[in-house]
Amino acid sequence: MEIRKLDETYIEHTYHRHTPILMRGKGCTVYDSEGKAYVDLSAGITVNSLGFSDPAWQTAVMSQLLQLQHASNRYYTAPQVLLAEQLCKRTGMQKAVFGNSGTEANECAIKLARKWGIDRHGADCYHIITLENSFHGHTLGALAAAGQPALKADFGPVLPGFHHVPANDLAAMQAAFAQYPVAGVMLELVQSEDGMKALDADYVQALCALCREKDALLIVDEVQTGNGRTGALYAYELFGIAPDVVTTANGLAGGLPIGVTLIGARAAGTLTRGTHSSTFGGNPVCAAAARAVLSRIDGALLQAVVEKGEYIKTQLQGAKGVKTVTGLGLLIGVLPEARLASDVAEACEKHGVLLLTEKDNLCIAPALNIPMEELAAAIAVVKQELAAE
Repeated sequence: MEIRKLDETYIEHTYHRHTPILMRGKGCTVYDSEGKAYVDLSAGITVNSLGFSDPAWQTAVMSQLLQLQHASNRYYTAPQVLLAEQLCKRTGMQKAVFGNSGTEANECAIKLARKWGIDRHGADCYHIITLENSFHGHTLGALAAAGQPALKADFGPVLPGFHHVPANDLAAMQAAFAQYPVAGVMLELVQSEDGMKALDADYVQALCALCREKDALLIVDEVQTGNGRTGALYAYELFGIAPDVVTTANGLAGGLPIGVTLIGARAAGTLTRGTHSSTFGGNPVCAAAARAVLSRIDGALLQAVVEKGEYIKTQLQGAKGVKTVTGLGLLIGVLPEARLASDVAEACEKHGVLLLTEKDNLCIAPALNIPMEELAAAIAVVKQELAAE
């Protein structure tokens, strides 16, 4: 096919492309332009929560698409409102703001925290503390939030007011509070670009208490960890905390673009008419897709996610060629002992298994409902390639 040549000609090369031209998918298997089948252990970067072409999901999407594909947010649409109700009732949050992606959800949270701090404590209270090696998106505000200087190096001055401290270092966080008028703290409970490392629960709980003591908002970025990915609806449940703001996106609509900022009691009402908007946010089709996904995330599915995650860890921890295995549920990072992660991923691809890399780590994040036998076969391939010389 000419697709690769056309890509070379017309697409700005901001991605490293893998070889296959993906054409169609069913379940957790995707097929390329030559008909080769691959088990997908990435779920489109934690997006395809129910795999490909899930019948119930397709029905929900097509039913809505045939009725109303889009409307201005100046009008009411039932799917958006019902999704907000569903999310708030399941999380205990009070309000929802919809966008189209994780970075948009985080931009909304940043605006919310800054306005909340300024409204409550004065014009200087706009500072936000994040963690070193964190990632919150590629738009300019979310990029400023990221604790990775290399990501910002080419873009000149970024949004001021962000300060980065080491993960799991409460003293460093306390020092930041002493130095700046802090509106909020923003963190990932599993750092997606730092080897899928989960934060220490004691640290997270102490940080939550510190935010309450200092009257700052705690913002939890669940763009990747949310929507059942870690074995809980949202990962913060596993840490025993109640955030003020939760952002999520990737797995919520099962493959369609959506982002949401969920706002708790302390900050609800901060964003008023005209302070934030999104033309496509909460689109009826995407909202219908998200409702279909949420309806499937029940206790049985979450328990299965936990069990599958433990299976992966059991298979790979201590295995030949494996240095460390990190993560929660079906969001797992594997650091090879000697081989480059990219070489392992390329070898797995040749054997019909797709998985992604993040820096030095392999990322394993299949669909939440991947059949156990399919998962076992794919992990056997990964294990084999990790052990190869």
